[in-house]
Amino acid sequence: MSHGSSGSPAISAAGLRKDYGDRSVLRGVDISVPWGQTAVLFGPNGAGKTTLLRILAGLSRPDAGDTHIAGFQMRRSGGRARTLVGFVGHQTLLYSDLTCRENLVFYAKLYGVEDSAHRIGRVLERLNLADRADRRVRTLSHGMQKRLSLARAILHEPAVLLLDEPESGLDADSVASLGHLLKDWSTSGKSALLTTHSSEIGQAWADRVFILERGRLAGESPVHGNALPTQSASRPGAAHG
Repeated sequence: MSHGSSGSPAISAAGLRKDYGDRSVLRGVDISVPWGQTAVLFGPNGAGKTTLLRILAGLSRPDAGDTHIAGFQMRRSGGRARTLVGFVGHQTLLYSDLTCRENLVFYAKLYGVEDSAHRIGRVLERLNLADRADRRVRTLSHGMQKRLSLARAILHEPAVLLLDEPESGLDADSVASLGHLLKDWSTSGKSALLTTHSSEIGQAWADRVFILERGRLAGESPVHGNALPTQSASRPGAAHG
């Protein structure tokens, strides 16, 4: 089931470049994730993974290049594109003095979520937080706060999830639940792009793998039979530099 313009991928970027002073973080990155797939982005620290996700989420602007979410160009239709994204970064960005439920109520109003009470109850159950719904965020462990940030990301049922090391801080049961959530997400026709340092998670969750090194795309491949690509994997065209 497609959620965007006819024929458009769920996530696409072309020629992305991002510099911080004299340091180039992204150097002409092209990426495309079809509908109904979970893609995993691998790369060492400093490769540009977080910067790429933040640009795709509309939280940072590239110095060159173009991005589309569900067919909407971020430069021209950034407001609309951002409503179609659920983002989880390294920082949970939760309101620590509010309860779990109050955080989600605030977010539901921000995104105009219909039948928000019912929807909030469902996502709290999905992330195993129903019994902590009325506890203040500052009293929760890091892992529980990460689960709440995931609940917030899916609350408005976005077309695309962008997740930066979402398994970080989660226990084994929560990681397994996240894997099931992503499987259901892609089965419903939606898409996700996430980063992880775990090859095991990459093998288990990914339909497609990208490898980023020094700001360039060093490899891209569908995942067949739980085999991950290496640096010698087939590369996209010369636009990747």
